Amino acid sequence: MDCRHIRFCSRKSEIDFTQLKSLFELSAFWAADRSFEDWKIAIENSVPTITVWDGDRLIGFSRATSDGVFRATIWDVVIHPEYRGVGLGRKMVETLLSHPQMNRVERVYLMTTHQQRFYERIGFEENQTTTMVLQNQLILTRFPGVEEPVAAGIEAD
Repeated sequence: MDCRHIRFCSRKSEIDFTQLKSLFELSAFWAADRSFEDWKIAIENSVPTITVWDGDRLIGFSRATSDGVFRATIWDVVIHPEYRGVGLGRKMVETLLSHPQMNRVERVYLMTTHQQRFYERIGFEENQTTTMVLQNQLILTRFPGVEEPVAAGIEAD
């Protein structure tokens, strides 16, 4: 496949959320039922966000969160099935890693269900020490003198 015309983009303003949802419904069982509003919030809070385009067609997406120095996590890496196996996924992850918010971070994490070998070829290693997860539920606490419940640990204005 000739990929010289494929375009990588880090501008969130170019994301077509209808195409994004379709891409995930087709390619990512773990994210198929996410809503437009949840996608918008997740993307707004992610830096960098990388999209891959074949003309006006969204064919790839990935995002990360990072403190810029110590830790970062890569999320939601997906390439349309018709474009897999030609190096676009690898280039997309490398583009994330070379972004100024990521390129000096000492440790980058990611979670994957079936693609361990793909990430190992990029340089990721299996990590047996990071195994904890919290299925978060908002804990609301009533504080004296506050009419609305406040999320525990957050000061009200």
